[in-house]
Amino acid sequence: MIKYKLKCKRCKILFDSWFASSHEYEKLKKKNYLNCHNCGSITIEKTLMAPKLLKKSWQKNINIKNNKYKKINEKIREYQKFIRNNFEYVGKNFAYEARSIHYKSKKNAKGIYGTASSKEIKDLKEEGIETEIIPWIEDKNN
Repeated sequence: MIKYKLKCKRCKILFDSWFASSHEYEKLKKKNYLNCHNCGSITIEKTLMAPKLLKKSWQKNINIKNNKYKKINEKIREYQKFIRNNFEYVGKNFAYEARSIHYKSKKNAKGIYGTASSKEIKDLKEEGIETEIIPWIEDKNN
């Protein structure tokens, strides 16, 4: 993908547009498919654009953000390990199992975890059944 800053020759407006390639831009220009979104003119031309260069200070900020992201992922994985070791996995039957525990038709009071839709979570909360949504990172190594 490539982004060009374009200028309408009629109304002088500047705007950005994305193209699959420079060849794609030329093809659309030749067929008069490019037009100004302000006045509708097809007299559109590319303007000079400076490349965006990363400064060292930006690179440092990116590294800081990456480190924060890694720490967050590590913490989520710790929570996941705790949950796997202390709760019963019920898969997509989470809403059913939560109701069974809540209404005491199921004697096992061990905590559960699994998958539920947003609607199922909302319905459970409306019924007074406590639930929490926890971010889950799938282990891609297994």
